[in-house]
Amino acid sequence: MCRNTTTRPRQARTPQLMALAALSLGSLSLPGHASDNRTPARLSAATPGSFTGDCASLETTLSGIPGTTITAANNLAAGAVMVGGRQVDGRREGGQPVAAHCQVLGTLNERISPVDGRAYGIDFEMRLPLQWNGRFFHQGNGGLDGVVLPALAEFGGGPITGGLHQGFAVLSSNGGNRDRGDAHFGADPQARLDYGHQAVGSLTPVAREIIRRVYGRQPDRSYFGGCSNGGRHALVAATRYSQWYDGILAGAPAFTLPLSSVAQLWGAQRYRTVATDPNNIATAFTPAERQVVARAILNHCDALDGVADGMVQDTAACQSAFDLQRDVPTCTGARDGTCLTAAQKDVVAAIYNGAVLPDGRRVYSSFPFDPGLSAANWALWEFTLPEARSSFSVGMIFSAPPQNMAGFDRRAFTMQPLETLSSLPSSTTALYPVPALSFMNPVNPTDMSALRNRGGRVLVYHGVSDAVFSVNTSTDWFRALDAAHGGTAAEFARVFAVPGMAHCSAGPATDQFDAITPLVRWVEEGIAPDRINASARGPGNAGAVNMELPAGWSPARTRPLCPYPQVARFVTGGDVENAASFVCR
Repeated sequence: MCRNTTTRPRQARTPQLMALAALSLGSLSLPGHASDNRTPARLSAATPGSFTGDCASLETTLSGIPGTTITAANNLAAGAVMVGGRQVDGRREGGQPVAAHCQVLGTLNERISPVDGRAYGIDFEMRLPLQWNGRFFHQGNGGLDGVVLPALAEFGGGPITGGLHQGFAVLSSNGGNRDRGDAHFGADPQARLDYGHQAVGSLTPVAREIIRRVYGRQPDRSYFGGCSNGGRHALVAATRYSQWYDGILAGAPAFTLPLSSVAQLWGAQRYRTVATDPNNIATAFTPAERQVVARAILNHCDALDGVADGMVQDTAACQSAFDLQRDVPTCTGARDGTCLTAAQKDVVAAIYNGAVLPDGRRVYSSFPFDPGLSAANWALWEFTLPEARSSFSVGMIFSAPPQNMAGFDRRAFTMQPLETLSSLPSSTTALYPVPALSFMNPVNPTDMSALRNRGGRVLVYHGVSDAVFSVNTSTDWFRALDAAHGGTAAEFARVFAVPGMAHCSAGPATDQFDAITPLVRWVEEGIAPDRINASARGPGNAGAVNMELPAGWSPARTRPLCPYPQVARFVTGGDVENAASFVCR
């Protein structure tokens, strides 16, 4: 069995960074600060508004915002944008039409870097409904940013709604760089800070001013949401910019992104020791072998929630019920897809236990065993992206000084000792004085008092089989938050684990759900989300079909997502395919 340790990594330099590093361990040791046991305030509901002018005129209306250039303003008719449906040859078929809205494109703080001579700017897009619900939604994007994604605020598997669809004014940006997913912007000190959090701080007042000029008033309520790096942006906004945001929606929040990236590199090292093809570390743990482990997990954990349905709802109990060494067959001869060798088991066990230095200091969290490890998305993050992305992220963005990208050897960089790699996110130089563990992370993730005291709410969702950002980081964060706030965290923050779901979506899971509506009801009506109904995406689904659903499931299966530490438990005699047959407890 894998066990957590709670020792602190020595590279954390300040009390704030020490608290954050401790959080990455699953430690509940907290910095001293007073808890506030008052009932959190409840904010009033937003009042709708409208824009009756011509969208093209906004290029003039919005001129003169300091540091900002409006480059285009376009009319988009009802149905020009769809939510849901499926992509076919580059176009979307089916789904629901989004109402008529204005699309505004612009750039903030455009400049030429004195370090690398490249052009930088915070490029952005705002979509402004003609019939507005009175709310602003800041969409945090994933990966390394670098491109302006459509400002739709859609989340989860095969989305069937989103912020724009619901009438929000939505903002999306490139995070301050134009590298389209590349990490070369790490050479520029300001681009690092923009990527970490300053693009959000710079853009938010601009977006609010745009809304004021278009609708004649500021938004009544403001929300921030995203998944992965977007989820990190959301939790960073909750601590650094709480004065501007009322609701935080954080999917798979990567708020310890530099350390999880280091852990990815370390995991690739481990896999390489048992890969049959040195140029393809996926041969360390093949799809057939992952299915063997997934079936073993189901055999020991499926019925812990009261019904054998191909899903593991009671993740915590499963970690005691399932033992990799005992419950998965050990190969006595050649690998044939029906067993794991003793060496493979040791590698998989070590990776699930999380990255730990030789002296026992933990670098990153453990991961729970869950049958979603069979997902293609799980394999992508375990086998492909460590060298393809994490090596560049750690080398260019999270290291000071950045690596020389001329002739950069991804594999050689990846294979450095964990002691070396784990020290990079805290490194600084005169040109790069702010370490990645500071500019990438919340100021103090266990102190949400500023957001709480003004009536803000935080809703986190996280796939149990996320292979890059462990769901344990979110549940550990909630426990630490609860301790810091005197046992009252559930009054303003909740974490919803999604069994079987991989990173942000997919896997053998009910991964299609609307988390925006329950967050708005919580913020503006005081109705805390006790469960969120989620759907599988089988044939006929209004969103994109999930091809990884097991054959025996109903294509319309529903399940409740429950607030941690509750889990969905079956009510005897109910319909196993219906969320109504499950209670959260």
